[in-house]
Amino acid sequence: MKKMAIDNDSSVTEFILVGLTEQPELQLPLFVLFLVNYMVTLMGNLTLMNLICLNSHLHTPMYFFLFNLSCIDFCYSCVFTPKMLMNFISEKNTISFTGCMTQLFFFCSFGSAECYVLTAMAYDRYAAICQPLTYTIVMSPRLCSLLMFGSYLMAFAGAMAHTGCMIRLHFCDSNIINHYMCDIIALLPLSCSSTYINELVSSIVVGTVVLVSSIVILTSYALILFSIFRMPSAKGWSKAMSTCGSHIIAVSLLHGSGLLTYIKPTSAETVDQGKFFSVFYTLVVPMLNPLIYSLRNKDVKLAMKKTIKRIAN
Repeated sequence: MKKMAIDNDSSVTEFILVGLTEQPELQLPLFVLFLVNYMVTLMGNLTLMNLICLNSHLHTPMYFFLFNLSCIDFCYSCVFTPKMLMNFISEKNTISFTGCMTQLFFFCSFGSAECYVLTAMAYDRYAAICQPLTYTIVMSPRLCSLLMFGSYLMAFAGAMAHTGCMIRLHFCDSNIINHYMCDIIALLPLSCSSTYINELVSSIVVGTVVLVSSIVILTSYALILFSIFRMPSAKGWSKAMSTCGSHIIAVSLLHGSGLLTYIKPTSAETVDQGKFFSVFYTLVVPMLNPLIYSLRNKDVKLAMKKTIKRIAN
């Protein structure tokens, strides 16, 4: 790999992305695999967003949140997948300092926003199961809009804090990022200056996301379970579990893969393992979400049939 150009004050102007693997024989198969993944992700999320927009029976709080989740997944996959695909077939796998910081900002923004939207969806499921008679009053359009505004606001504020702290660092020696994208854990070891503030800010921002989402999701499902146990009929149990099933799967996939990526020692071997685990929450989860919420959902299937019939006629 060529050493990149360094300006007069020895400051890095661009980075070299190592990518997912350095084995030449895997580059083309991985390019094809992730190209298919990217296309399925875009088509799946675009289809779900269109179905929600075009079918009035899907204009409910649950599908309002699902629309936002699909929008986030669509944007999230566009942040780094095109660059990752180019790196598989390109000899020069570089990214400018500005491009790297931009990618980091949107990666943090959409990643945090997804966590907050899933958190809002947990509260929505609690309201639907535990307060069915007042559900439409509790989950009013105003509250839904405020929940989404708060989710995006907190996500973008956290991303600005991460990116602002990263920009203030001085990169003067190595410019090789052992990752396929500009992630915080991959950038910090390259800094020549102290990363204490960055680590502190990361702990606060990530801690806030984890704490808020964990408390709301766990509390919501604890109350849902308590309500289910009080239901007299098995039919009520089945309906409640089918209502929550897709959300539980989505939350488990996102948080499970996130934990496997970041909660571990930072040796060279575990950094490589972390790259592969990160593929799951950055590439696989955005692809699976529309499938999870459509294949098990009668309303979405009905909307699909209506839309196809409308197009055919």
